Amino acid sequence: MSKRILVVLSEYGYWGEELVGPLEVFDARGYRTTFITPFGKRPQALPPSLDSEYIDPPLGRTVTSRDMARRARTLDDSSRLDHPLSLAEMVPERPYYSALNHLRELEDYHRALSAATAELLGAFDALVLVGGSGPLVDLANNERLHEVICAFVTAGKPILAECYGIAALAFARDYDQRTSLLWGKHVTGHPKEYDYKDGTGFVGVEFNMGPPPYPLEYILRDATGPEGAFHGNVGKETSVIVDFPFVTARSTPDSAPAGELLVEVLENGLTRHGW
Repeated sequence: MSKRILVVLSEYGYWGEELVGPLEVFDARGYRTTFITPFGKRPQALPPSLDSEYIDPPLGRTVTSRDMARRARTLDDSSRLDHPLSLAEMVPERPYYSALNHLRELEDYHRALSAATAELLGAFDALVLVGGSGPLVDLANNERLHEVICAFVTAGKPILAECYGIAALAFARDYDQRTSLLWGKHVTGHPKEYDYKDGTGFVGVEFNMGPPPYPLEYILRDATGPEGAFHGNVGKETSVIVDFPFVTARSTPDSAPAGELLVEVLENGLTRHGW
């Protein structure tokens, strides 16, 4: 029976290769993929990720080959990303504590959340969080997504996260305990050396944020705690870490290898790689 993968994409721009890489691996294995965004809006690739001549400032070189730019543009222009699922429609929103009837609303919330996550867990074998600058805006602190992540972890189902999509893992946590799900885990991610000093942009808004609003490496170092670790692997061409149930990928060239390792997790029970 083919595996079913739920792929989460930002509505403010995903990096082309970070979707194409794992998606082509899944397609080759005959996996079925479904896309979901925060409000069901069609995702779009970040323009630099479709430009083979774009020079990545921290690395001082191009990061997208002509062939990858073509493949990413073909996917982005296709109908495959049309009509994604909506997190807002599928997963309830936790009520404010200032609600007039908070106790009853909280009970309703937990009842609806349990039904929603059970439906998702019954339909999918793994979760994928695609990177790029867009996740900074609508995935990192998305409480609905955090609940889905927690449900997959509790169910022992793997999660692949790339680049700045990994921030959602760092912030996902039990609402009462408030400890990151990454506590004690080994992960990789966008290191400080790879962060922009200027030019962080998004799809759909005319806004240059400058540098990213937070350094992901520092967040991941804090989230993993003294018994876990962040592995930047700066100076190495690729960086993918498996510490079950998480598969984390640093940046664009790690996308396809991360997809391949998720396959190993799903089909061969891989639980550790890269550390």
